[in-house]
Amino acid sequence: MAGRPGGMVGGVRRGEPGSLQPGAGAALRRATGFLRSYWRDSAGALVALFLVSATNLVAPQLIRLAIDEGVAGRQVEAIAIAVVGMVGVAVLRGLFTFLQGFLAERASQGVAYELRDTLFTKLQRLSFSYYDGQQTGQLLTRLTSDVEQIRTFAGTGLVQICSSVVMLLGSAILLFILNWQLAIVALAVMPLIALILFRFIGRIGPLFSQVQGQLSKLNTILQEDLAGVRVIRAFAREDYERGRYRAANDDLLEKNLATIRVFSEVFPFVFFFANLGTLGVILFGGLQVIGGSLTIGELIAFNTYLGLLIFPLLSLGFLASMVPRAAASSSRIFEIIDAPLDVTDKPDAVALPPLVGRVEFRDVRFRYPGSDREILGGLNFVVEPGQTVAILGTTGSGKSTIVNLLPRFYDATAGSVLIDGQDVRDVTIASVRGQIGIVLQETLLFSGTVRDNIAYGRPDATPGAIEAAARAAQAAEFIAALPQGYDTIVGERGVGLSGGQRQRIAIARALLIDPRLLILDDSTSAVDAGTEGAIQEALERLMRDAHRTAFVIAQRISTVRDADLILVLDGGQIVARGTHEELLRESELYNEILGSQLVRAEAGVVAD
Repeated sequence: MAGRPGGMVGGVRRGEPGSLQPGAGAALRRATGFLRSYWRDSAGALVALFLVSATNLVAPQLIRLAIDEGVAGRQVEAIAIAVVGMVGVAVLRGLFTFLQGFLAERASQGVAYELRDTLFTKLQRLSFSYYDGQQTGQLLTRLTSDVEQIRTFAGTGLVQICSSVVMLLGSAILLFILNWQLAIVALAVMPLIALILFRFIGRIGPLFSQVQGQLSKLNTILQEDLAGVRVIRAFAREDYERGRYRAANDDLLEKNLATIRVFSEVFPFVFFFANLGTLGVILFGGLQVIGGSLTIGELIAFNTYLGLLIFPLLSLGFLASMVPRAAASSSRIFEIIDAPLDVTDKPDAVALPPLVGRVEFRDVRFRYPGSDREILGGLNFVVEPGQTVAILGTTGSGKSTIVNLLPRFYDATAGSVLIDGQDVRDVTIASVRGQIGIVLQETLLFSGTVRDNIAYGRPDATPGAIEAAARAAQAAEFIAALPQGYDTIVGERGVGLSGGQRQRIAIARALLIDPRLLILDDSTSAVDAGTEGAIQEALERLMRDAHRTAFVIAQRISTVRDADLILVLDGGQIVARGTHEELLRESELYNEILGSQLVRAEAGVVAD
């Protein structure tokens, strides 16, 4: 997959220092909107939060009672009441704190579940053109790290921000009730602290966006290296890949250290001004105690409330760093969710009836989204039901593009692709793809049993039907020799099986759905000549007996020799068409291809 355009960091455009992407706030609000589905848990967490705050605000009054009435007034009953009250407050605070954390976490896990589910559903529907411009590592980061950032904010962040705001307002109100003069002294430093935290949020936001972007880059390298480990070792490039990964890891470390530096530069000043407020309270409060206008218990309670005021303010500073991080992740996630679908069903699309197999390309043109180069330039041809069409041509001539237009992996830029006289854009995608069997050059098997892989397109197939498809694909013999036969577990991407074995399973998978239209993209390139002959014989029998229409992109003479129609492409144009014998007489390019690509393929060298 190609890299993203410059100027983007993990899907979020870099802003100027001190600013966030304009749409990030809206994206974050949209992400937290998923909490509406879990409003009972969210409401319960908020109620528990208010009760925790209430118990915290009651505690200083009990301390004041114990000192002023109990110690100073020498009343044992007052001390006993204060002690019992504080025990009760501790019990209730523990209970409500548990409920708050449990309910908030349950709601946040629900948000993460829905985001992952929504993302995966959208990724299953996105057009191939979207994946052409994306990197797998970036998509994985959004499904994992970005979703986790939002989950943490929805669970811990939102609740703690609400708790801090409640404690901030409650403490400030009680400070003024206790002693408004001393409250003014204590709160004089708060505007400075708020200004420092405001600037901190502006600086930390872009840094978190860059961290997430660099994490995507690191994941991309990791994914590429894991997928290409055999190529890396074959070319002895372990040191190069280690250096490439280390360079990306160093960049990630540098950006993480940059965020830590911002924390280190900001919060010492916050604590400094907070301590100035405490010193002011001790100084002026001590003078009031000496003057008799304030009791010792009230001074201690006041100082406790001041701590309850400063602590949520500091917490808001720490929690504020979660906001730009979650906002950046939200932007990246909704970039996927909001991505347009290039290939969709029309509102009035109807199901394609059972295929007869007639295919027509009518002045078909195609260019990839965002590209000015035309891949196909006005193709016209007709394939009658039951015919086998072989497509070959020069590199980049558009061979694979033709077969990609049939199941609507892409839509033609101009012109029409018709199956049984109906434009494929006028029928539902599912009804088209459900009747086409496809075997790609790059065979992919899923983790699971051999049986599951063959039955992937038809999960309800009987064991007999699965085995019949395997026999038709010349796969039954080697499957029977596997440790557990059809129940043998296939490793990731079919590791443990040879290329030819994987390809034969893929052919069986396509044949099991009994398609009226077959697409074979060099489907026998990874098998030996003997196995290829057996497969070709089976495919020939199946195509002829069932009157299937087949499109074959081939690299071997044996594949094209018996085709009913051969299309020779060059530069996105059909430069020659006909049977093998006709093209041998009439097409110089066809003879060149036979003398280079196909002859070398016959020798076991597969051409591009």
